Amino acid sequence: MAGFLLARAGIDVVVLEKHADFFRDFRGDTIHPSTLQVMHELGLLDAFLTLPHSKAVHLGAQVGETFVPIADFSHLPTRCKFIALMPQWDFLDFLARQGKRYPGFHLMMGADASGLLRNGDTVTGVVATTADGPVEINAELAIAADGRHSTLRPLVGFEPIEFGAPMDILWMRMSRHAGDPADSLGRLDAGRMMVLINRDEYWQCAFVIPKGGFDQVRAAGLEAFRQEIVGLVPVFADRVQELKDWDDIKLLTVAVNRLATWYKPGFLCIGDAAHAMSPIGGVGVNLAVQDAVATANILGPRFRSGGVTAADLALVQQRREMPTRLTQRLQILAQNRVITGVLRGTTTPRPPLALRLLGVFPVLQRVPARLIGMGFRPEHVTPGP
Repeated sequence: MAGFLLARAGIDVVVLEKHADFFRDFRGDTIHPSTLQVMHELGLLDAFLTLPHSKAVHLGAQVGETFVPIADFSHLPTRCKFIALMPQWDFLDFLARQGKRYPGFHLMMGADASGLLRNGDTVTGVVATTADGPVEINAELAIAADGRHSTLRPLVGFEPIEFGAPMDILWMRMSRHAGDPADSLGRLDAGRMMVLINRDEYWQCAFVIPKGGFDQVRAAGLEAFRQEIVGLVPVFADRVQELKDWDDIKLLTVAVNRLATWYKPGFLCIGDAAHAMSPIGGVGVNLAVQDAVATANILGPRFRSGGVTAADLALVQQRREMPTRLTQRLQILAQNRVITGVLRGTTTPRPPLALRLLGVFPVLQRVPARLIGMGFRPEHVTPGP
């Protein structure tokens, strides 16, 4: 997104993707109203929504025997009042196709950013490893958008501040049958928690386990894990055998962290490279997109008027640090107050008062909808040059 927006602003950009394609399963597939608003402002929304996707207008949770509605997106002041559920590879392919409309957009697939070029303390480019050997790319700015396990970040001595997480996630698919619930929802019971994301033909499922507990789950055996799922989601009893082996189950190691400083001369971290988010709310991809929009809004005019300084890079962090901190604060609160209690619990949980109030007063569902769907500082695309 950052590369696309900068190329749209007339800047010459090289985007490096280490894989030969974008096809990775179980990545962030929730595209929130704030990101859909960006697509609308770019004039791309109609074309984007022709891609296969499903919509989530409401979110809720089954806590023990009680269903609790949580978020109602239908009242958001955005063009799209829903979360679009779309495989991330389709989103990335779409951005790549749109980027190629601009002469300054250059996408190198199978190019792994493995090193940095320097002039003293200033980063002056990137070294990429390709099938044809190493390639040096000189650049006025290197943007590290290479995720929570960033290769480039430690090369400049950046280490994130870790805030911890009590859980990891096991991702899997389960077929969706007639008569299943229509909405995406969470299920919480004694010691167990699972999130079901409606993908029309199938459920994308996130089974929550205690941090570092995957080896224990595997040691108990696949059949025991299947029965754990059925105990939490009884309607899956007729399809849990679709999990044929452990290759059908992917581990996501959850981390919540952020950098104290996102930049140095010639170098900027955005997205998960700057701040790894908890999967709570599915906001990570959308925070990253907002970072990209702010980056292009702030730096595009600087590139055109003579160059980008460290002070300009500091403006990007200043713009995006507040929403990052506030979002992580809410995620950590939910981890400590809800998830830790559920995973340690031995009795059927009751919905906390705050969740019960959402069911009693439906208007309150607009608050979590806004926090999840738009965030604390939604960015808007500035007009092109």
